[in-house]
Amino acid sequence: MRVGCPREIKNHEYRVGLTPGAVREYVAHGHEVIVETGAGAGIGADDNAYRAAGASIVKTAQEIFSRSDMVVKVKEPQPGEWVQLREGQILYTYLHLAPDPDQTRGLIDSGVTAVAYETVTDDRGGLPLLAPMSEVAGRLSIQAGATSLQKANGGRGVLLGGVPGVLPGKVTVIGGGVVGLHAARMAAGLGADVTILDRSIPRLRQLDDLFNGRVHTRYSTVEAVEEECFSADIVVGAVLIPGAAAPKLVSREMLSGMKKGAVLVDVAIDQGGCFETSHATTHADPTYEVDGIIHYCVANMPGAVPVTSAHALNNATLHYGLQLADKGIKAIIDDQHLRNGLNVHKGRITNRAVAEALGYDMAEPKALLVAA
Repeated sequence: MRVGCPREIKNHEYRVGLTPGAVREYVAHGHEVIVETGAGAGIGADDNAYRAAGASIVKTAQEIFSRSDMVVKVKEPQPGEWVQLREGQILYTYLHLAPDPDQTRGLIDSGVTAVAYETVTDDRGGLPLLAPMSEVAGRLSIQAGATSLQKANGGRGVLLGGVPGVLPGKVTVIGGGVVGLHAARMAAGLGADVTILDRSIPRLRQLDDLFNGRVHTRYSTVEAVEEECFSADIVVGAVLIPGAAAPKLVSREMLSGMKKGAVLVDVAIDQGGCFETSHATTHADPTYEVDGIIHYCVANMPGAVPVTSAHALNNATLHYGLQLADKGIKAIIDDQHLRNGLNVHKGRITNRAVAEALGYDMAEPKALLVAA
């Protein structure tokens, strides 16, 4: 199979779908790999590094899309990219379709077979291709929140860890999954007063044991969310419903009860955001203010640390990527976890959460693939 990797074109996206190390693995499996010139510049991998790994370098993204049997990316295809996709081609990348009807329609019209990293599963019920970026985003959320909290950046002017004689800042994390765990770990490491909200009692028990009393845990209700947000300096939105649009857990009305200059960091923004007042921002212009509250809603947070995040992502995606390259559509038919990752195939939506969020009829993936 010919596997192609274009340069990412989303604003300030420096990650790359295939590192040179991943290219070597595909080549070792007998596949041809083509990489757009400059694709790895953001992680310090020049074209010669890719050539040494066995890839061919092409000059334009158009060559990648026109010549590849499978396209491996990081972020969702942009409008100029999805129009180049075609039936019979596999797209392997993050998609986040539920809050993005335009991209969804573009993929449907293209006929492409689109496998979304964020809905591929594993035997433990986890999301193994989403997890590494959730770890990065969770940790970055505290760095971003702490920076936004500085007075010169519009924040309250609070140091998260405090100093002797002065109380530390307060961080509320809504959602105790991978993002929430890593956000809480970073915030507690800085010395902040941290509370995690979640609706799973077993998960709250796990977190309580893990942090050994250094982090507070609280069952998530409307009242609990209000009380914790009203007292917080930073609120991290870390809620995930796989494939679906994120629920709006903090309303605009609630902002009036928060401290002026407090910061909302919406890590769920890829899935539409979990704050009513959220809208996607970029690393070039990451924050905005609503009713005196600073919002940080960058939709590709891990792109800020591409060396770490690109290698972590490739470590996770390589196994399934090689299956797709080795076996093509048959890999999706044979593997339930890859079928869970299939979002679009030949003009049909194959993920229930995406179909429900956008009002499409869902096609059962295995039946659709076998019939094709």
